[in-house]
Amino acid sequence: MPNHADESDLLRAAAQDQFLEVIDRDTAMQRFLAPLRLRPLGQEVVTLADALGRILAKDVRADVDVPAFDRSNVDGFAVRATDTIGSADETPRRLRLNGEVLSPGIVAQQNVESGTATIIATGGMVPRGADAVVMVEQTEVESRESRVTSAPLADSTLNPQPSTLNLSIRRSMTAGQNITFAGTDIARGETVLRTGVRLTSREIGVLAAIGRASVEVFRKPRVAILSTGDEIIAPGSVPRPGSVFDSNAPTLAAAVTELGGEPIMLGIVPDDLPQLDAALQSALQHDAVLLSGGTSKGAGDLSYRVVRELRDPGIVAHGVALKPGKPICLAVTNGKPVVILPGFPTSALFTFHEFVAPVLRVFAGLPAEQRETIRATLPLRVNSERGRTEFLLVSLVHSETGLAAYPMGKGSGSVTTFSQADGFITIGQHTEQIEAGREVDVTLLGHELAPADLVVIGSHCVGLDLLLSELQHRGVRTKSLYVGSTGGLTAAKRGECDIAGMHLLDAETGEYNRPFLSENLRLLTGYRRQQGIVFRPGDARFANRTAANAIAAALSDPHCTMVNRNAGSGTRILIDQQLAEFLKSGQQPPGYAVQAKSHNAVAAAVAQGRADWGIAIDTVAKMYGLSFLPLQAEHYDFAIPTTRWDRPAVKQFRDLLADATIRDRLRELGFEL
Repeated sequence: MPNHADESDLLRAAAQDQFLEVIDRDTAMQRFLAPLRLRPLGQEVVTLADALGRILAKDVRADVDVPAFDRSNVDGFAVRATDTIGSADETPRRLRLNGEVLSPGIVAQQNVESGTATIIATGGMVPRGADAVVMVEQTEVESRESRVTSAPLADSTLNPQPSTLNLSIRRSMTAGQNITFAGTDIARGETVLRTGVRLTSREIGVLAAIGRASVEVFRKPRVAILSTGDEIIAPGSVPRPGSVFDSNAPTLAAAVTELGGEPIMLGIVPDDLPQLDAALQSALQHDAVLLSGGTSKGAGDLSYRVVRELRDPGIVAHGVALKPGKPICLAVTNGKPVVILPGFPTSALFTFHEFVAPVLRVFAGLPAEQRETIRATLPLRVNSERGRTEFLLVSLVHSETGLAAYPMGKGSGSVTTFSQADGFITIGQHTEQIEAGREVDVTLLGHELAPADLVVIGSHCVGLDLLLSELQHRGVRTKSLYVGSTGGLTAAKRGECDIAGMHLLDAETGEYNRPFLSENLRLLTGYRRQQGIVFRPGDARFANRTAANAIAAALSDPHCTMVNRNAGSGTRILIDQQLAEFLKSGQQPPGYAVQAKSHNAVAAAVAQGRADWGIAIDTVAKMYGLSFLPLQAEHYDFAIPTTRWDRPAVKQFRDLLADATIRDRLRELGFEL
């Protein structure tokens, strides 16, 4: 149905004046926390079977000793240590064997007197009089009359009468040896777990060991999650033009669970005020409400309209000077937080952790999060917007001189940025630029920075994806950052990566990649791939032409729009060579300023009609159902620092590239080897 609007509607939509007041982050947080009741939401008793992941609400003290009795740690014989003094292979000491066997759970009927010993199994209760257990391997049992060796342990309990057997001991023992005394692990009255601990399998084991069948925990905060927007569809649905899969709700639900909460998924609500209002009223029966989307300045953003009707106190902040996350809307009603998170995935998750997570931690009984900060060098210049505090997500890699922090650079609409980042740097609202090479503080997103076995920086290729996936399957942890061939080559020269994927053509020699290497780099030959013009099937400006003629036809048509590649990429160099004469004249084809960061992004722009043509590899063209005009075969190779050539993970990569099966799979993708 056509989306027509009259002039008054257009004026209202064009105004886009929904922001009430853009304030700084600290002021927004103060306003948000002030009307909240910041304490745990209550307590409940759960069984151990239901206790995993719950937060302990009371200190736990032991009512029993663990172990509850003096316990043998080995199979052997309970003895008095003084009876073994001087025992050795050459001078064994002989003791009379008592007539009982102490298996686990058997209470001794006979004391161990001086000159005697009692058979005992691992876990058995040490009898009175014994203060050591000698291992069976260090003894020999013999008859007093025949002194014939017999088995030291019996399957049945003997009568507690003196036996006719002697025990030869070949090791001298000390008091307490091979015994765990009662209360050694846990003493009665000891506090074994403290309030606020998240119960894992370890803590549950402790509770079971002291005989607890249930435990008191904090009630989970129940967090209602609503996704809004006509364009949002559930994962698994059939996509339609303009639709977006709902990634925010599952992500937020998982984040709530990680914080000890219980997510209540209320589904997707279209851009309809009555439906949205009804959904919000239903959501308010829970402890907190999260809405995703509908808080920005677009004409269809309605969430703020229903939230602004809340009172006591209602909206406390709408618009915060942050990047990402400026459009966040914070509200409180009757002590319950109601937050409209931005619709873009990275913005939504970042603002959730910045504003909502601290509140949910308190509700769940968790202590405040302790964030770890480390120093790293910024390898690229970063520009920022004055007036907003920017949280720039970065990926950390080890270089020869320390850690390097690479900006993720995918924008707040990316669904992968947060998952691939190791941390973030905070850029003050008065800073417009941070120069390359400057040291910065990186706040880690997790408590552990697990280094990758193999770091790859450079140009993206689906063939490289195949290689790295295979390495992951073989247990090699990989990290890949796609910054273009030139960026990867620079990173390799600085020692910031193990491998740099590249396809750079030297205009003077006509040779790929090798002329660009420095003395500290070696070249690993990769594979060949075909670059060419990609366009939608049936487009007469390109069909049945050579690539050169097709480009000429495109340049002569002012309505023919291209999609470019990012500066520094091998494909961008090829594009500029093809357009050299046109660019020299001071002209640029429509779309030249639009820089896609991968072959896939180029193909997607053409397939969706946002552009009419671009340059990409034939493998990607096939994936997107596009037509293809060959332009030039190129070499996709790998630059490797000489010092890293023989590293185990690099050697595995080299061996993988030489593997016959893998080479066949690369050929199936359309690459030449």
